[in-house]
Amino acid sequence: MVDTRTAPYAALLLRVALGVMFLAHGLTKLLVFTLPGTAQFFAKIGFAGWLAYPVTFFEIGAGAMLILGIVPRWVAAIAVVQLFVASTVHFGNGWGFGNPGGGWEYPIFLTVAAAALALLGDGKFALVKSRR
Repeated sequence: MVDTRTAPYAALLLRVALGVMFLAHGLTKLLVFTLPGTAQFFAKIGFAGWLAYPVTFFEIGAGAMLILGIVPRWVAAIAVVQLFVASTVHFGNGWGFGNPGGGWEYPIFLTVAAAALALLGDGKFALVKSRR
């Protein structure tokens, strides 16, 4: 049974944690690896290099939107797709994320966390609530 009194706070915690993770990943791509460097990495692992640009800006925008609570259910639903595709890079590396090249445990966990948020809802203190 779901505790309806605390579930909105649980969704808030999940939403903010995912938002911080997305913001950190996007800003790392932008400020540390740079967009051209990220594009080069994407091309090296089999994705089109130009995808680095929309992925980076999605991660930054999605992170901010999740933290602020701007249509978080829908942002999380889109993030499920992005996170799953990112996970495919790690499938051949085994389970443990500490494996060379990083395993798939962490990215799949994030995929499931985003799916849980999409199913759970916006959470407490959402600035712009998602429509069903």
